Amino acid sequence: MPEEEATDSALIARWRAGDERAASELVARHANSLARFASTLGERDEIEELVQDTFVRAFGSIDSFRGDSTLRTWLFTIERRLVVDRRRAARRRRGDVEIQEGDVSTEYTALDGVLADEAEQRLMGAMGRLSPMQREVFTLRVSEGMSYRDIAALVGSTEGAARVHYHNALRAVKELIDE
Repeated sequence: MPEEEATDSALIARWRAGDERAASELVARHANSLARFASTLGERDEIEELVQDTFVRAFGSIDSFRGDSTLRTWLFTIERRLVVDRRRAARRRRGDVEIQEGDVSTEYTALDGVLADEAEQRLMGAMGRLSPMQREVFTLRVSEGMSYRDIAALVGSTEGAARVHYHNALRAVKELIDE
């Protein structure tokens, strides 16, 4: 078991035993990753609230966490469902306006400071031209370092499909950057 999973398991056990500090440690370990992931899903507003809601939902159902995936993957799944639910509710409030592929945000602040401004702009332009699924898989693999198995579980596909989406996205990004 990788060290992060072992530590998360220990923290979950402490939380279940009533140690509230364990919950704070879990939040500290995973909040930044959840915020970055929310950004890759196109969220711009209320990211902190979304992260908090993710933890509230996770802690409320921590007894149902079986450990079939890593805690981080489980948290990402919860957050992704919250985003989908919020978008669905927003569409109902607006009168069922369909969100189109071009409406998706392409802001990826997780790369700030890693690439020079010019290279970052080219990368962002290239990523903005990917399909939403390719963009999500590419970001989870590159920015979050997730395994294909975990990505597949998170996006609701097979491991093979996650690999294909990633490799197609990588090829497209390379081609678009070289234009």
